[in-house]
Amino acid sequence: MHALVICDDEDEIALLGFVLQRVGVTQHAATSLERALQRWHEQPADLVVLATRPRVLEEHIRAVRRVTEAPIVLVTEPLSEDRLCAHYDAGADVLVERPFSARLLAAQLRALMRRAKGATLLALPLLAVGDLTLDPSTRTVTVRGGQRRRLTPLEFRLLYTLILHRGQTLPTSLLIERVWGYEGDGSSDLVRGLVRRLRTKVEEDPRQPRHVLTVPGVGYRLNTGSD
Repeated sequence: MHALVICDDEDEIALLGFVLQRVGVTQHAATSLERALQRWHEQPADLVVLATRPRVLEEHIRAVRRVTEAPIVLVTEPLSEDRLCAHYDAGADVLVERPFSARLLAAQLRALMRRAKGATLLALPLLAVGDLTLDPSTRTVTVRGGQRRRLTPLEFRLLYTLILHRGQTLPTSLLIERVWGYEGDGSSDLVRGLVRRLRTKVEEDPRQPRHVLTVPGVGYRLNTGSD
């Protein structure tokens, strides 16, 4: 599961990142909800955490609801009952008031994840590129219409990212951000190992890949069939 965290406070980003990591959720953070939603088709999320301090929180909640039904966790200052009800009516799923308990938030997230498991994937259409067809609802891939092969969450995010950027060479740092959810140069060995595992499921001969190609010194790209 992957979360989008909208927050403009570095200390709170670190605390939220720690909690999400504890419950097994990768995350990427942004300070601008508008820019994050503009990139939603490239970097969707299974969970949205709104922890900024806009004057009208309902507008942010509705903006998220226009692009996704993913659960929304809202982190706010203490609010009146009327304001809390307004945020729930706008589409929030969990409201957390500052200062919050990391332990309690982790428990709330686990409960939310149990209810929401698979909901975002079910909303995504089949993705087909060349001989490959990716089914997000079952997290499976088929090659030339053959047997379905189940992908791990990391394998799914890697293939999903490559399909979204089909034909483009993606550097290791970008794959680290998209697949594992954190920024930086990352580890080329980490990406290389995941690519190797994915190839065992999508390549006839993983030693001579036709679909997931290595671009030496740069990164990886998905063969669209026209290469």
